[in-house]
Amino acid sequence: MSTVVEIKNLVAKYGDRVVLDNITADISSGEIRVILGASGCGKTTLLKHMTGLMRPAAGTVRLLGETIGDHDREDSWNLLKRIGVLFQNGALLGSLSVAGNVALPLEMHTNLPADVIDEIVRLKLSQVKMSHAYSLFPRELSGGMRKRAALARALALDPPILFCDEPSAGLDPQTSSGLDDLLLDIRESLGITVVVVTHELASIDRIADRILFLYNGHLLYDGEYKTARLVEGPLKDFFERRDLHSTASHSEAPKFITENIR
Repeated sequence: MSTVVEIKNLVAKYGDRVVLDNITADISSGEIRVILGASGCGKTTLLKHMTGLMRPAAGTVRLLGETIGDHDREDSWNLLKRIGVLFQNGALLGSLSVAGNVALPLEMHTNLPADVIDEIVRLKLSQVKMSHAYSLFPRELSGGMRKRAALARALALDPPILFCDEPSAGLDPQTSSGLDDLLLDIRESLGITVVVVTHELASIDRIADRILFLYNGHLLYDGEYKTARLVEGPLKDFFERRDLHSTASHSEAPKFITENIR
């Protein structure tokens, strides 16, 4: 499998505070990679660096063989148009219908005629099982429906990589399970790579091929999900819902563990 995301010696800071320290990891095409860790460990910060919303204090992030920030503004936009992002709250525009929201990236970034855009919108809504919501507005949708509509928008430009920030946040278990199944179906049918930030154990168990586990700004584990539960220390504490902040000294970097079997 080819590598679609390459993170090398990434350091992220807010002011003088180091949030991510020397993170190195690769993500392969076609996998569902889940980023785990307790609140405040840097999960969303890592996602923001992978989607170009933040620039590294040191190190590099490469998407699809190209370094983010290496190009002029137009080239950078062209690179970032090749990814889809599902934001935690959906981030739908309340003044637009569901169809209008899904059409937005097509209208902004292509010269396709209106009838072709409408056909693509209907296809994307069908892919997320939301055809019935074409004319509805975000205020008329349930939480799960808003997530599905936002997912359709994230897929509008047929990106090879989909990034999801806490897709199950705020959803009941049944709706969350349905969204997990949808992500699995989309990976299977479209062959895309999916990167998910979550702390929901049930979702992790359903969708994860491999995981990145962040702890106090360090990458503690990079490997297959099926072997992750065998690892002692903070990762085991995470799965058993114990207090991560009491398992190791904050002043010491934890031992990095990796599994290279793919």
